[in-house]
Amino acid sequence: MGEIVLAAKCTHVPTMLMSEQEGPLKGARQSAINGHLEIGRRAKALGVDTAIVCDTHWVINAGYHINANRRFQGLFTSNEFPQFIQNLPYDYQGAPELGDAIAKEASDRGVFTLSHQLDSLELEYGALVPMRFMSREHEMKVVSIAAWCTVHSHDESRVIGEAIRAAVEASDQRVLLVASGSLSHKIWANKDYAANNGAFTISSEFNRQMDLHVLEMWKRGDHATFLKMLEEYSRYCCGEGSMHDTAMLYGALGWDQYAGECEVLTEYFPSSGTGQTNVLFPV
Repeated sequence: MGEIVLAAKCTHVPTMLMSEQEGPLKGARQSAINGHLEIGRRAKALGVDTAIVCDTHWVINAGYHINANRRFQGLFTSNEFPQFIQNLPYDYQGAPELGDAIAKEASDRGVFTLSHQLDSLELEYGALVPMRFMSREHEMKVVSIAAWCTVHSHDESRVIGEAIRAAVEASDQRVLLVASGSLSHKIWANKDYAANNGAFTISSEFNRQMDLHVLEMWKRGDHATFLKMLEEYSRYCCGEGSMHDTAMLYGALGWDQYAGECEVLTEYFPSSGTGQTNVLFPV
């Protein structure tokens, strides 16, 4: 019987890659990198086979979609930030049977979901950035689930999370589940970015205060209250991908019955106007 043995909400800011390169951002995101490395170490200690990443940089407009190829290999350049992420090499094994099982389980539960094995369907950087650092500590297979959901409800994404858990438990896999996305996500207006040192500041004090409040709720295990405010928090604070990654995470963990006291691995930090962190959800 398989099991989700580790779960996390993770940042994937491109400046993490630039932090390891010569230049003005060298070392700037080391705390975020350290958080990913720690998740990789814990995954190794728990014998994780596969990382399932709910990726808020994979945008979808109908149905739900899973990238469950047998192998992911290539060079990635971000079409959003080609100056930040270019020619990034990657090479990961996939878990197609698990991806297919999640899609079938979700569809059987009434949420139409397709699993794909296509060499031309790339991983997005919401999966590639966390895996770049986590895999340094522990090699894992990868399944990516689209979580930038434009016409979907959080209730549907909850069902996707439930399907993830059911499919994992019916498998022989030990799984790390990653919700890859920010907290608030109001990016600086282009004309205001440079004047506000945009790479290192928040665009809204209201958003910062809400983010910090949410982190305190997570740390004390008040998830039932958080879920009551998820819809409005996502809307008013511009949650990345409408926070469907977070809804999937909670669906897999038991939704409002989940009461784990979260561990913040990377202290809250602003990036390009958004609020970022790495947080472990104990399972």
